[in-house]
Amino acid sequence: MRRLYVIGFALSVVGCSSATEAPARTIVWEDDFPGPAGQIASPTNWTFDVGEDWGNAQQEYDTDRATNASLDGNGHLVITARRETYRGRQYTSARLKTLGLRAFKYGRVEGRMKLPRGRGLWPAFWMLGTDFPSVGWPQTGEIDIMENRGQEPSTVVGSLHGPGYSGGAARTKSKTLTLARLDNDFHVYAVEWTPEQIEHSIDGTVYLTTRRTDVNGPWVFDKPFFIILNVAVGGNFVGAPDAITTFPQQMVIDWIRVYEAIK
Repeated sequence: MRRLYVIGFALSVVGCSSATEAPARTIVWEDDFPGPAGQIASPTNWTFDVGEDWGNAQQEYDTDRATNASLDGNGHLVITARRETYRGRQYTSARLKTLGLRAFKYGRVEGRMKLPRGRGLWPAFWMLGTDFPSVGWPQTGEIDIMENRGQEPSTVVGSLHGPGYSGGAARTKSKTLTLARLDNDFHVYAVEWTPEQIEHSIDGTVYLTTRRTDVNGPWVFDKPFFIILNVAVGGNFVGAPDAITTFPQQMVIDWIRVYEAIK
């Protein structure tokens, strides 16, 4: 059964501050990660990418083992990055996705989570177009709902990638919290996605608004996308862990929800 919600955040848009009354929403999918400790996430919702280096010079081997991604028995999914020798790599972690199981087009996509901390850690909550296996990246489009450099524990980064605006040329912006950190408590990371624009927010505060005309190439966000959750170790975005980065490190996900506007 679909449940009805009113998203009651006051939204502030980049460059100005204003309060807007949020529309009523119906939830179309959620995962609150019920189940006993040690169990993997529901195979109805999630599958694993298994392997190494996904094009960003990451240093971990991503596995489908419960020691790298499992429920904690208290309604959380925990992705754990470990320092260990495994299949030629010095670190392990996990990368979960909904490809082939769940996909969404427009709406509000949000997750409540607590992030790891330490130089060289790269937690992310993001989306790719479901045509990724056939068209590749960046043609498929990428919506980075949340990325974080572990060495910057108060700063979230939101981005959009597409043909002509990918990698270092992506549409991107960061938001630094002044009185909180992302590793000490849970925060809600979200995008509000319509045919006209995509808004990135943290805890209801919008820090990046991207309209169709803002990107330096075709708008590739009018199709279904799937969700990805992962913790990378090393890579071009964060650099390598240093001597004071401790392991294991965990990203704790409380829930993921997707809403559509009530019509």
